[in-house]
Amino acid sequence: LQEKKIFTVQGPYPVIRSLLRARGWVERKLPGAGKVGRRLEQHHGNQEKQLQEEEEEQRDEDPEGIHSLMSCLVRDQVPYFIWTNHCGAVNCRLLRQDQVVNHYGRVGAFTTKHGLCLNLRNLPWFDQADPDTFFPRCYRLGAADERQAFIEDFRLTAARSLLKVALERAGDMLAGTEQPPKSGKGPGDSHVPHPMPSTAEPGPPLPPHLVEEALQVCRQHLGSLGHQDIDGDPPSPYMTGTDWDRFLQDYYRVVHEGAGLALSRAQWEQCQALLRHLAGQLPQLGMEGNHNIWILKPGAKSRGRGIVCTARLEEVLRLAGCCTTPSARVGEWVVQKYVERPLLIFGTKFDIRQWFLVTDWNPLTVWFYRESYLRFCSRPFSLRRLDPARHLCNVSIQKRYRPVHGQHPWLPPDQTWSCRQLQAYLAQVGRAGAWHQVMVPGMKAAVVGALRSAQDVVESRKGSFELYGADFVFGEDCQPWLLEINASPTMAPSSAVTRRLCASVQRDTLRVVIDRRDNPACPTGAFELIYKE
Repeated sequence: LQEKKIFTVQGPYPVIRSLLRARGWVERKLPGAGKVGRRLEQHHGNQEKQLQEEEEEQRDEDPEGIHSLMSCLVRDQVPYFIWTNHCGAVNCRLLRQDQVVNHYGRVGAFTTKHGLCLNLRNLPWFDQADPDTFFPRCYRLGAADERQAFIEDFRLTAARSLLKVALERAGDMLAGTEQPPKSGKGPGDSHVPHPMPSTAEPGPPLPPHLVEEALQVCRQHLGSLGHQDIDGDPPSPYMTGTDWDRFLQDYYRVVHEGAGLALSRAQWEQCQALLRHLAGQLPQLGMEGNHNIWILKPGAKSRGRGIVCTARLEEVLRLAGCCTTPSARVGEWVVQKYVERPLLIFGTKFDIRQWFLVTDWNPLTVWFYRESYLRFCSRPFSLRRLDPARHLCNVSIQKRYRPVHGQHPWLPPDQTWSCRQLQAYLAQVGRAGAWHQVMVPGMKAAVVGALRSAQDVVESRKGSFELYGADFVFGEDCQPWLLEINASPTMAPSSAVTRRLCASVQRDTLRVVIDRRDNPACPTGAFELIYKE
């Protein structure tokens, strides 16, 4: 009692409970903790099995009932360390200054898709960083201005994509050769092709004016990017809404149905020059590919629920309810540009869960975990098939699918790798420096950028800390792209890799937030202080 070593844990965190007891702390169990924990865990999708396992582990750790007896003795005392799996479980405003809790208020500003989409746009006001270099373009469909901005972005992306496709197809014709598509056939290939679906008989080519229209649209866009119209009236749109509807239908025929495309030598040269200039203005030109695929997400759900990939504008608007009555609720949906050219391993997409810890918001203090893990899809990557098994790496999604027959034998059967296994793979394929020179610095910059953009919104509290899990996907050039940031990242192991790493990050979190208070020189495990204002 004098040392204030009384704690409360709500949820299935046997590692936290065990580590605190080993430090001489005594648990104060919450009244009805079983019911509350059960309700919260069902909310997080872990069900009753995990709660039963937690109870069994507690009995194994306390066969004599000593910890239970000590808990009874402190049942009326104030807990000085509180760890819960849900920020709403504790009202931080009612806590004493000497109580430590593992959550901050209003973190939805960056831990929801809606909040991250909104607040990252403010980053240039706080930092010189450009969110377009690490966060795929994103729009909240419930806001009328953002919905219109998305429609314009989709159209412009279609025009750029048409120029890319025209160059790819005309390149072989102008050279007078038929070149087979590149393919990944061994461990040395970091990606598989992203072929354009085609029919056996693509039919007659579409008229040349289709490419000319795309060129005109991209020229006008390049001019606006270069602020050429800053001193005059903005140019009138080159195409009307009806023109765009017709253009998109022709674009779909070319890219998704394999229709032919006529291209003159002059147009070929103009396409090359224009795309080269656009590449200097658009950081996402390379990763956006040429299929114009977007990913539609419910704004506040997790674990991949409700996410859909689509390559047609009308389908995005229909799925989000934008085509129904004005009273339809579309405010929760966000749409984001899909990374069409990801780094692949043995022809399969993966993402990475990267932990980081915030121990103060004023001054902002950020710790980055040097260990992380990869989550693989269960089907080979393909832009012709947009099913979740190939494109959504969430464990809760992939557990619905069994690995297909013929899956690459070097892929892990539990669909999980550690970042150390990724580093070994990169060294094998001749990219040994990518992890420390490109991937990790990019992830650190994205994390700090996201936090700085939301710093004025989050409720800062000196007695709080919070562990987060950021999800990244890498482009073919190994540049990281931030997908989302999760509060209360799962600590439930789904594989041998996550069992080890989840235990380690919990252990090292306590080193930073408890041990370091008494001994600032104590080891912090794999946590690295990367930012302090």
